[in-house]
Amino acid sequence: MNSPPVIVIVGATGTGKSDLSLDVAEALAHRGQPAEIINADAMQLYRGMDIGTAKVAVGERRGIPHHMLDVLDITEDASVAAYQRETRSIIVGLRDRGIVPILVGGSGLYVSSVIYPFDFPGTDALVRGRLERELASEGIGALAQRLFALDESVARRIGATNARRIVRALEVAELTGDPSRGVLPDDPEAVFPSILLGLNTPREKLVSRLDTRVITMWNNGLVDEVRSLLQNGLERSTTAGRAIGYAQAASQIAGELSADDAISLTQQLTRRYARRQVSWFKRYQHVTWLDADSASLLDDATRVVSGCRTGL
Repeated sequence: MNSPPVIVIVGATGTGKSDLSLDVAEALAHRGQPAEIINADAMQLYRGMDIGTAKVAVGERRGIPHHMLDVLDITEDASVAAYQRETRSIIVGLRDRGIVPILVGGSGLYVSSVIYPFDFPGTDALVRGRLERELASEGIGALAQRLFALDESVARRIGATNARRIVRALEVAELTGDPSRGVLPDDPEAVFPSILLGLNTPREKLVSRLDTRVITMWNNGLVDEVRSLLQNGLERSTTAGRAIGYAQAASQIAGELSADDAISLTQQLTRRYARRQVSWFKRYQHVTWLDADSASLLDDATRVVSGCRTGL
């Protein structure tokens, strides 16, 4: 039996990636081809972060096995390198058993780390600490210029405003002599035979949907979810504690924001995050983009899957 390809479903938050992954898995099962779903949303790795991440509830997974959900405590830091290692292992195991892995999520770096060659150089706390102090004292502009002088291509790809990635690139440069290590190549070759599906929604429609979604999160009890997570150490997490919606709900609980302000700020940040997601995935060279709101979405997706040269 030939190992099946990996189906990858990407797109901005709110475009229906989870629903499509379930539909595609069911469609494949009806044809006698088992499939299982692997999460590629960084915040859905955390136990207890359900409402604000739109995590598919266990009872709504249609009996389809899911992987890489609820694998971290909120006090643990998510690691892309660890995610890459564990997820690739899952994919190899599924393909060896003739099961189609469906990788679905909107965390671009996490998706890329799995399906493309991605190197994760080590880190050095002393170097990182010094660079972060320099960031605080000299400002992001100075560090961005330093990176530009080292490697113009890497600096352009990272941009001049992403402080975390600029510091990391300078750290990698100091440790390895090559700031491009750990940066996705411009036109990478997939690690696994892959079928990439992207969900696209017109900007104005997506904005309205995301704004409504944030209000629904608050109505569905996000503040109570965050209150419970705070009792379990959410404020100690440098990753989970910064999640969009969770940080704002925590500020509301602390009395630093009103409910209206917390909702408004979350809406603003969610829209900005969706723009970054679109920009990230648009760089992928081999994605078939589908209309997320089309009545024929599932038919369109299964047609791509069946017609691909690595198809099923």
